[in-house]
This record gives sequence, C-alpha cells and structure tokens, in this order.
Amino acid sequence: MKHLLSIEELSKDRIWKLIDHAATLKNEREKGPHEHKPLLGQTWAMIFTKASTRTRVSFEVGVRELGGSVMFLSSNDIQLGRGEPIKDTARVMGRMVHGAIIRTFAQQDVIDFSKYSGIPTINALTDDAHPCQILADLLTIRERLGTWENKKIAFVGDGFNNMSRSWMWAAKELNFHLAIAAPANCLPSDSYMKCLDSPNISLHTDPTEAVDGADVINTDVWLSMGQEDQADKEAQFDNYQVNTELLKHANPSHIVLHCLPAYRGKEITEEVLEAYSDVIFQQAENRLHAQKSILAKLAAHQSSEF
Repeated sequence: MKHLLSIEELSKDRIWKLIDHAATLKNEREKGPHEHKPLLGQTWAMIFTKASTRTRVSFEVGVRELGGSVMFLSSNDIQLGRGEPIKDTARVMGRMVHGAIIRTFAQQDVIDFSKYSGIPTINALTDDAHPCQILADLLTIRERLGTWENKKIAFVGDGFNNMSRSWMWAAKELNFHLAIAAPANCLPSDSYMKCLDSPNISLHTDPTEAVDGADVINTDVWLSMGQEDQADKEAQFDNYQVNTELLKHANPSHIVLHCLPAYRGKEITEEVLEAYSDVIFQQAENRLHAQKSILAKLAAHQSSEF
C-alpha cells in the first residue's frame, strides 16, 4: 500500500491493521510523547482546494507528532489555482516532498497526482470518497460498541455522497449490515450496486426502515461542498432528519455519528447532536489517530512492519 485513495482499494485485513494501529497510537499518545518517529526528516505537502477544520488540524498535528514537517498549500497559493494541470504540479511536488495529502473535488485529481508524483498520496476528501473519515468512524464504533461485526449501521441523508459511497465499500469488506435511507433520486444506481455486488447493503426511501434496530445511526450534511446553491435538492430531505422520533426505532443501546460540520435543525437536531456530543467529538478526535496510522503505514510501505 503506497497510497490511500479510497476505501474501495483496501482489503478487510488492511482495514483491520490500520484501525488496530490507530488504537495503539491513540493509547501511546495518552501516555505522552512517543519516541517512534516514522516521518522524521520528511516533509509532507497538504494541498487543499476545499475549506477544512478537522482535516487540516488533524493532519498537521499528525505529521508533526510522527516527526515530519508539513506545509499547507491552498489552491490560491500554487499554480493549480491558475489552471496548471494536476500532473505538472504532481511532477514538481514529487521531486521535492515526501508525501502529499489532498482535499479536493475530483477523485481523478487525486488518482492522477499519485500516478505522476511517485510519492505516497492520501485522499483527505473528494466528492467521491472520504476514506480517512470512515476509518475514524470504524475506530469509534469499535471503542463504543466493541465491534462492528454483525452490527447494523444506518446512514440517513444523501445516499450517494462521498460518505455513503465510502461506507458501502466498507460494508462490502467488513461483516456488518449497512442500511442507507435517502430520497429515491439520491440513492445509488442499479449499475453502481451491481458493480459493488454486496449482500451487506440495503437501500431505503423510508428512514424508519433503515434505522429499525440499528446499532449506529450515521448522518452527514444534505448538500456537499459545492452544492450549497441546490435548494431543490435540499428540499427533498425534510423527512430524513435524525431526531428523537426517528431514534425511537433504533436499538436502545445505539450511538449517533456525524462527520461534522453539522447543520443543526437540518440533517440533525440540536437536541440529538448535544445528547450524543461525546461520541460525535470522540469520532472527530479519532481522525487524528486514524490518519497517523495511515501516515505511518505509508512511511513504512517498503518494509515488513505492517
């Protein structure tokens, strides 16, 4: 594994190893600074064309805690913002830095960067995939529920955004049932589901069906970054809010997840978010530990450490 571009590319064994190592790194951090610095002497570039709070902070802290240096580059800071092809930027960066963390719109840009740069590349979010968040969420589920195996995870909201797509590929590899609830035109197509080919996933237009007996109720913003002007799309989600009434259908010992930022009163109520704030902000913290695991793995990809 030289890159992390999507959950789709990870095997069940790789997911388990990354999360096991994230848990180890989290435990070590709680004990104090650790001497193992796999990024010592390395400089990593963070190339962001999308705004960020959790992703930027967690990656900058993670690279530094692993001994590396990090530079943050927004699209306005480099020639990408003036139309330079991603492959040219990649060829330059690949000769100067040791790895890249990219948060952008098109998945193909991350793929092309990894191809032309020749350096480890991490997808920190695209319109198609959000692999780092899924790994952090799985770590949170394991901490709270002991395991995700044989659990039911409900995703309520846009059934075909970067989060729901990433969850589907995780469900294909791991032993849990994923129930997605969304308006019919916001569910994955038949062709996509045929390509995915997994019996672990069910699609619903009724959110109560998806949440029925669920151990985890997961949601995200209704409009992804760049879709803020799509009021007609947002209007379809009125019945897909995570609220106390919907949660009555879940397993009594359920947890609620939200990858943040949250729009209270839209995809989740203020009451529910505050009631589950402890687990939701634990989930946010776990981005740091999951991403440190990814960074350490990429730094050691030529060794037998993993």
